[in-house]
Amino acid sequence: MNSIGDAVVHIGPVLAVAMVLLVALAMAVNHVSGFATSTLVAAIRAVVQLAILAALLATVMPRLWASALFVAVMAVTAAWTSAGRVTHDLSRVRTTARCLVPAAAPTLVIVLLLVIIGVLPATGIAIIPTAGIMLGAAMVTTSLAGRRAHDELGTRHGEVEAALSLGFLPRDARLEICRQAAATALIPGLDQTRSVGLVTIPGAFVGMVLGGASVVSAAIMQLFVLVALLAVTAIAMAVTLEMVARDYL
Repeated sequence: MNSIGDAVVHIGPVLAVAMVLLVALAMAVNHVSGFATSTLVAAIRAVVQLAILAALLATVMPRLWASALFVAVMAVTAAWTSAGRVTHDLSRVRTTARCLVPAAAPTLVIVLLLVIIGVLPATGIAIIPTAGIMLGAAMVTTSLAGRRAHDELGTRHGEVEAALSLGFLPRDARLEICRQAAATALIPGLDQTRSVGLVTIPGAFVGMVLGGASVVSAAIMQLFVLVALLAVTAIAMAVTLEMVARDYL
């Protein structure tokens, strides 16, 4: 047994049974809203993808070029996922290409800059987890901002037309209507940052402590992650909002 893993949960048959029961519980509750099958598919995908991830990381982390390629695949996957949420009149492939701008570009640029200035070591073990956390946050923000902006524009279409009749440009009219709805995509990240240490104890902090780092080092690392997430999600939301307002998404 892995001592670090056992410090969090006891790994064994009982854990497997508990996870199956938790998935079954989630499916039962989500059956009413029609998401039971989606819940099962998500759980199965998580099992398969984490197994593949564990095998891949052991291979790519020692090689910087392989780590960069792995991050690129993660970026495209994030954009593809967001595209499935915000697809409007465009094809999924075209929307994926455009979603690369808010869902992936901020993370790639920030990680590259951090490596260049020496904050982030140029190693796979540092780059992949950092990029993964940031890509995940940007992906969720892009999906939420895009979906909520489109929903708001659909619901308040008459107000957009009214603004156009008053002389607003199409971009400005759409932006005026969907800005506040899209901005709600920032709430999860803001709440996570404000409640850290009071409500939530993030995984990066726990992982570093269990790995032998001091609590001070773990806290500094976690603060860096949270601040980076604030920057990435802010950019993702702003870019997504602008692209929806201009009817690019």
